This record gives sequence, structure tokens and C-alpha cells, in this order.
Amino acid sequence: MFEHETVLKMESIEGLNIKPDGIYVDCTLGGAGHSEEIVKRLTTGHLYAFDQDDVALKHASERLAPYEDRVTFIKSNFVHLKDELLARGITQVDGVLFDLGVSSPQLDEAERGFSYNYDAPLDMRMDRSRELSAYHVVNEWPFGDLARIFFTYGEEKFSKQIARKIEQARAVKPIETTFELVELIKDAIPAPARRKGGHPAKRTFQAIRIAVNDELNVFDRAVQDAIDLLAIGGRICVITFHSLEDRICKQVFKERSQHPPLPPGLPVIPKEFEPELKLITRKPIAAGDDELEGNRRARSAKLRVAEKQK
Repeated sequence: MFEHETVLKMESIEGLNIKPDGIYVDCTLGGAGHSEEIVKRLTTGHLYAFDQDDVALKHASERLAPYEDRVTFIKSNFVHLKDELLARGITQVDGVLFDLGVSSPQLDEAERGFSYNYDAPLDMRMDRSRELSAYHVVNEWPFGDLARIFFTYGEEKFSKQIARKIEQARAVKPIETTFELVELIKDAIPAPARRKGGHPAKRTFQAIRIAVNDELNVFDRAVQDAIDLLAIGGRICVITFHSLEDRICKQVFKERSQHPPLPPGLPVIPKEFEPELKLITRKPIAAGDDELEGNRRARSAKLRVAEKQK
């Protein structure tokens, strides 16, 4: 079940432009599909792989056992990227990869509560040692906060109606399972709207997951840190799956690939004013037809690549 969740694998590996003696970071180990492709190309180089999930780390250690001398597993959120690498004596790297999709194992394990297709306790924590879960968000956050995250993180136009339904239901008894929440969402959305645009709970579940794991703030900080860590000529590859993540990535890359304001008419840009990043992909790379046919989760995937210049 770990094989099919790796999206845009070869495109991202090509984007990293891997050197056999380089130091690389996979910030989102997951099923280790990307990590395996990286370590296969290393000789004296090394990979540092991050994940918060014990199940993913256990599976990855088995899958990458033939390359154990080339990989270090780090159980941590990638927001701690700089600190974790510095603790291991690493101050510069040659490439960083982010694959921001929720891994298939997390979606496929009913008890994790990520999926609206399985009845399970409301959880959605990528790191199960954290206190905040979907149960707390759904049952304890005020109406205004629920409506805000449903609209902002899920781009759900019926955000207020869904938040109101939740507020009314939890006043009677706590909402404990994914299917209970799904039924409330369905009741809140008008019938014509439920019949189009995929599963009616998709956007709300996405919003709650993002809130539980603070995904957007964490990613914004981590991608900035990753760029700081890159050596000259090093590359960062980011695979996103929804517009909010892609917007953050696009904006960060844009800001750090522009030179500061300069006087008009300069024949040559002074070296000290050259931009920090060079965009390798002016437009994001999408999954090809073959991958789309075999993995429906690749439909919304976008890959952006940039290279450190100075």
C-alpha cells in the first residue's frame, strides 16, 4: 500500500540534479518512494529523511535497509529542519524535497481519521504525540473559527452553514467519528451542490487536517529555512496538492528570485545584487497522462523547482 502514493517521482528526482557525493533532505519521507530514488544515486553522499509518523519511519527503514549507510531517519516535523540538521553537524545541503500530499498509508488506515471514506474516531494528527486533534477542533473551536478555516483552508463556500450544523450538533452531544461529521456536512450543503464537485466532505476534511497540523504556517517557515540551507548550485523541489500550498511556494520562490530595486539603465547587475534563487520551472510541472491513469491522487499535484545562486 506504500507504493502508489509517490507522485511526480522521476520529475522531482531529475529536478534535484543529484550528485553522488551530495547531501540531500527528504522533508516528507512517507512511503520512501522519493527517498529510495535519491539514495540509489548516492555513493559517498547522504540523505536525511524527516517524518513524524512512526509507521512510515518503520516501513521506510525496512525499504531502505540496503542503503542504511547512506540515510539518516529523523522523527520530527520539517519545521525543525535547521535545528535537526545542525544537531548532526550539517550546515549546508545540495538539495531539499517537499512532497506535501498526505501519504496513502495515512489515508488508508481507517483509525487515523484522515479520510471521509472510513468511519473512525476524529483524529487527523500526523504526529500522534501532539495534543490537538480533529476531535478538539470540531467540538471545541468556536463557530467563527470553524467557518474561517473551512472557507480559508478548504475554499468551502458553504463554510458558515457547515459550522452552524456542527455547533448545533455538538450542543446535544460530542461529534466523535468521521461519519458523524460527514453526515452533518451533507446536511449543511444544498442537494444540488452535493451532486457535483466530488465528495461533499472533501474540502471540510482538508481544512480540519490543515488546522490540526498547522500545515501552512509550518510549510512557509520550512521552505524559507530550506532555501537558507542550500549550498550554491543546490536545488529545492516542492510538490503541492492544493492552491494554498502552491501559492505559498510560488510567492516564496518569486520573492527570493528577484533582485532588489536598482537604478534604471544599469548595463550589468552587480553581483551582490543578483537574486538568491533561479527558477528552474517558470510554470509548475503536472503529472503526465500515464501517472494520472494509475494514481488519481496525482490530479492536483504541481512540482516547482528552484536553484540557489548565491
